[in-house]
Amino acid sequence: MKPPPFEYDDPATIDEALGLLAEHGDEAKVLAGGQSLVPLLNFRLARPERVVDVNRLDALSYIRADDGVVRIGALTRHAALERSSEVAARLPLLANAVAFVGHVQIRNRGTVGGSVAHADPAAELPVALAALEGRYHVRSQAGRRVIASDEMFVTHLTTSLEPDELLVEIEVPLPPPGTRAAFVEFARRHGDFALGGAAVVLTLDDAGTCTRARIALLAAAPTPLRAYGAETWLTGMRVDERAAVEAASRAVADVHPTGDIHGGTEYRRALVESLVRRALLQAAERR
Repeated sequence: MKPPPFEYDDPATIDEALGLLAEHGDEAKVLAGGQSLVPLLNFRLARPERVVDVNRLDALSYIRADDGVVRIGALTRHAALERSSEVAARLPLLANAVAFVGHVQIRNRGTVGGSVAHADPAAELPVALAALEGRYHVRSQAGRRVIASDEMFVTHLTTSLEPDELLVEIEVPLPPPGTRAAFVEFARRHGDFALGGAAVVLTLDDAGTCTRARIALLAAAPTPLRAYGAETWLTGMRVDERAAVEAASRAVADVHPTGDIHGGTEYRRALVESLVRRALLQAAERR
């Protein structure tokens, strides 16, 4: 397998990268870790006229906490996220989710921003960030803007990023005290794309009652999907087996996953329902 011919640029600064995107627009693709784009090129499913390699933009690789949020540079590798004590302590859901991403070699090269921009509904990080209500900072020569999590993903492999925009940072608000989380998924083999999954963030009071719930579904729709109805129903409830079963049922009530050779729509919906129940109980039991 060989990619189609393309022009190659490796800008040394963010401004240089933005200039290239402004000049070439739809004709250009950004290359970060390459774990998504390179296979698409090799299978000739993507045919950009120009590839803009941003790997020299070290300023976009960082993890830092300030003013109630954790900021993650778009070029931060999955492995850095996985090893970060800051993330493990403040955003355990992300630390849990990133461990499911591919294999070690993929996590060493793949980037957080690349996973978001690729917008695969079976990717772990976009779903975890949806449950955490992450916000996406983007830049272009025209200026800056911040995209909310529920506005970022349009459909399968499509985001609301404009052709001249570059994702530069993911901002994740710190959950309130009393919050615990869980991420679960099912794949036929380790490292395969998941057939379904769920990310859950619960805030419980001293009596064990849920005061805030966030549930995001993986591989259940063309985008990461928030189960708003189930979240609302669960608020004010004690999260026990009975409540988890009902909330999981509500989470998939209007979900119609796309079937394929690995499982039809009904199978996938039942799988996601089971995984939501499991994630809710795991989160509720954590301290």
